[in-house]
Amino acid sequence: MIGSPQKQRILIDGPAGPLEVLVEQPPTPDGPLCVICHPHPQFGGTLDNKVVYTLARAALGLGARALRFNFRGVGQSAGQFADAVGETQDLLAVVAYARAAYPEQAIHLAGFSFGAAVALRGHRAADAASLLLVAPPAGMGYLDECAAPALPWHAVHGSRDQLISLDQARRWLAAVAGPTAPLTVIDDADHFFHGRLTPLREAASGFWSPLFDGGRRTSP
Repeated sequence: MIGSPQKQRILIDGPAGPLEVLVEQPPTPDGPLCVICHPHPQFGGTLDNKVVYTLARAALGLGARALRFNFRGVGQSAGQFADAVGETQDLLAVVAYARAAYPEQAIHLAGFSFGAAVALRGHRAADAASLLLVAPPAGMGYLDECAAPALPWHAVHGSRDQLISLDQARRWLAAVAGPTAPLTVIDDADHFFHGRLTPLREAASGFWSPLFDGGRRTSP
């Protein structure tokens, strides 16, 4: 268990206007930063989504700051849906803010569903230290031109995902990374991990724990 995190909702400059960002830090923040992308804005996705919240709790539990944000057109973020292209620009604006605010800390990216596609699209430009993809939206077009990341990465998928089948996810992973693509399957979990958030948090913590290592940037 961790103490109550310190929370701050702010507006930062984004490519389509202000972006709403929630910054949370544990009582003793000595780890890196985790920037977490929410699911599809046109289907109710926000920074308060329970899967995104669960990923933030996992990051905080390991001593990291967690940054969640609303894509353009969601909550207090200005703009309109831009089919993952503009949303990737939003992510990079949040990363730029984080780099300026915490210049010595490594940044790890994560995303759920549509947010996983955005995180994957933006991870190189973000100079991310790692990438966690939860229920990546295979077969929906957002991942069609994406290649396997050249950094520590992992995918998590529910065995009973009703929107993106586990078979679809496995086919996409095999296409981009071969048969040894890093994947954790959460048994009996649907797309939204109803009743299976604890194993999801454990999977995220298991991936991140050996990578955080004090959170300092190692690249120039």
